[in-house]
Amino acid sequence: MATDALSTLLADLRSALTQVRLALPLADAEPTLRWVGQATSQLDDYIVPRLRSIEAPLLAVVGGSTGAGKSTLVNSLVEKVVTVPGVIRPTTKAPVLIHHPSDASWFTTDRILPGLARSLVATDNPRSLQTVASAAVPEGLAIIDAPDIDSVDVDNRTLAGQLLSAADLWLFVTSAARYADAVPWSYLAQAAARSAAVAVVVDRVPPAAMSAVPEHLAQMMTDRGLGDSALFAVPETVTDSQGLLPVAAVRPIREWLAYLASNQITRARVVMRTLDGAMVALDGGIAPLAQAITAQNLALAQLRADAGAVYGEAKRTARSQSSDGTLLRGEVMTRWQDLVGTGEFMKSLESRVGRLRDRVTQFFTGQPEKAADVQVAVKSGLETLIIDAAQTAASRVETAWSSSPAGRFVIARTGVDVGVIAPDLTTRVESAIRHWQDDVLSIVNQEGSGKRTQARLAALGVNAAGVALMMVAFAYTAGVTGAEIGIAGGTAIVAQKVLELIFGDEAIRRLASAAGEQLGARIDAVFDEQLSNLMSATLNRFPAESVDPVRLTNLGTLLGQAREAQMRRLEGLAIVQTQDAANSMPSVMTGGDDA
Repeated sequence: MATDALSTLLADLRSALTQVRLALPLADAEPTLRWVGQATSQLDDYIVPRLRSIEAPLLAVVGGSTGAGKSTLVNSLVEKVVTVPGVIRPTTKAPVLIHHPSDASWFTTDRILPGLARSLVATDNPRSLQTVASAAVPEGLAIIDAPDIDSVDVDNRTLAGQLLSAADLWLFVTSAARYADAVPWSYLAQAAARSAAVAVVVDRVPPAAMSAVPEHLAQMMTDRGLGDSALFAVPETVTDSQGLLPVAAVRPIREWLAYLASNQITRARVVMRTLDGAMVALDGGIAPLAQAITAQNLALAQLRADAGAVYGEAKRTARSQSSDGTLLRGEVMTRWQDLVGTGEFMKSLESRVGRLRDRVTQFFTGQPEKAADVQVAVKSGLETLIIDAAQTAASRVETAWSSSPAGRFVIARTGVDVGVIAPDLTTRVESAIRHWQDDVLSIVNQEGSGKRTQARLAALGVNAAGVALMMVAFAYTAGVTGAEIGIAGGTAIVAQKVLELIFGDEAIRRLASAAGEQLGARIDAVFDEQLSNLMSATLNRFPAESVDPVRLTNLGTLLGQAREAQMRRLEGLAIVQTQDAANSMPSVMTGGDDA
């Protein structure tokens, strides 16, 4: 059935709304979140329960500004004091729902307004709904006296809005002195926007203004899309000892409400008009919500992409500088020259291979300390290179994120100084370099395990051979040219010749490639961990919206189709095929002693 399909889709929408977060303060986030809250309340308080029980009594909510006379009007309509007018502002009393005794079963449960506890006695708890049975209320009608819409108490204003959103019919009360105020019209504009059934009561109208005020108010209503709404004018008069208005003053309102309640056809049309308008308004907010969710996800994705791009570039920079000869300078070159010598050893490279092998073996034998010094220098040089690149990356991420509202919010909310490297980064870098140096020694050992190379490697020493392989790896991309070839490049040539004597020239490129790739992997791991830690401390605290905006948009389309099908089905029933009797009533009705 159409009702079942519509109910299922509404339940899906309700579930989706509970998952919406919109944590980033984008331009559309705050108003969209307000809409989500209002839509959720509208579904819970009105749309779903009303759709499930079209035949339930008509619910008229009496709302208005502070001191407009709402409670006085309600009491006068039922000819009994059932709701006490507030003397001290803001009024904190609970809303009161008055119903015919035979309709009690519709309102003693949480069928509507499930967030309000039911009470049979007066209470000051604004989250409680007092229910009162009165035979003076027509069967098929219930009236709620709501808090002031302009109350200085936020909770009162919120509750007033919630009650009005749960109404089939708004009975909006204002006074002759305040009917042009902005706050009431903001609520009436909402009613017009969602085609809610509305009647306006202007009370305390001076006898001399009983024509002018209603006429002016009627024109204002027409200008604002409420031209077909009923308008009642209550003259300024004296109340009796119970604070009730004269019967004649409120007779037109009572008769109109009684007519709506007694006429099943008219009552159904009022319900359907408001229900359909509420669902249309609900449908109208789905597309903006999908857009807001998309904007949130895009903003988060952009922040992740910015950080990922920065750290990706940092990895490439560190890899490049570790293999283009940059490290074959300063302390590394000094310690290497201490190990291999700057004069006689270099000259010996021009000798034939047999004599060179002897001289190299003789030179390195007994100098493990100098090989260790080179390793220390290499560690220091790599550490400086990686940490400098990491600090640059952190600064660039801070700059990138600070350029957008989303990024600034993430930084401020998490309190993370994204422009500064982690305190433990130095320790992690030292560990990575130490493991890489172990990797190089392992490569040397593995390559020197053959019978033909064992003796040569043993004569030279694993540490010295490992240091030589590091020197070659640092110049593996041949990035040094020109004047530097005699310094950094020469250093790499010496190391290459040393390794050729042990492993042969064909193995050098393979060994250097393996050492370089393992260093690159260690560098990547450092930056990947730094990026992961940054994400954990910042963006991971703002997960992407779990609601799929495409699915949400499709759900909105299906809801619109199901709503139209449901309305067509109801319009096809006999009870809605007759003339709208409610609209045949006079548009302006006045009460008085001679009414």
